[in-house]
Amino acid sequence: MVQQNAFQESMALFDPDEAVSPPKGTPQPSYLRDHRRRLRDRFLAGGADALPDYEMLELVLFRAIPRQDVKPLARKLLDRFGDFNHVISAPAEHLKETKGVGDAVVLELKIVEAAAHRLAKSRVIQRPILSSWQALIDYCHTAMAHRETEQFRVLYLDRKNVLIADEEQAKGTVDHVPVYPREVMKRALQLNASALILVHNHPSGDPSPSESDLRMTEQIDRSAQTLGLTLHDHIIIGKSCELSFRSEGYL
Repeated sequence: MVQQNAFQESMALFDPDEAVSPPKGTPQPSYLRDHRRRLRDRFLAGGADALPDYEMLELVLFRAIPRQDVKPLARKLLDRFGDFNHVISAPAEHLKETKGVGDAVVLELKIVEAAAHRLAKSRVIQRPILSSWQALIDYCHTAMAHRETEQFRVLYLDRKNVLIADEEQAKGTVDHVPVYPREVMKRALQLNASALILVHNHPSGDPSPSESDLRMTEQIDRSAQTLGLTLHDHIIIGKSCELSFRSEGYL
């Protein structure tokens, strides 16, 4: 009876929703070892384009769950979130709602997400934005397109239109984010910025501006002109496309 209670207590230490690998030191089955080697070889030979999303996820999950078949978990994550980008961008609490996902899996996914953001940002920070426009759009999509709630960012530029700061000004709900033009201008003066670009996302996927988007942009544009600053653009990021206020004639 004592042994049974001790066993039950030890089992309580495990998260029942986290995939549990065999004990450390247990050799991988040959089929699993060969499968992982083939995936790695294909990735090294052909890059990400050589693998579908579920196999890319397997490569990431290998590190978190080293001695277990992770293909079923990769499939479950894709069924839940849609594609590779949405999986790595999903909030940790939502990821953990998938059976088999624990802290180790979340950590690996978030490392990949952070690396993607850092790489995209490195291509625009401290560089002339107007001559690196596509890199800027790519960065904004990487950082914002898969968010489940709205986020409002301001990109501050110097007199040579070099990006000197990229700052989150506000977070909102699925269809609204509070924006305070006075705070945007205050920060621009603190940074000694000469121009700015507004960016926010629409979680619905449709980048069409709302009436409040138009009014807010007009208010910030007026405030910027009063202070001698230039509002280059306001970009709305959708799931797979974006809208530029400048290109659409709103500015």
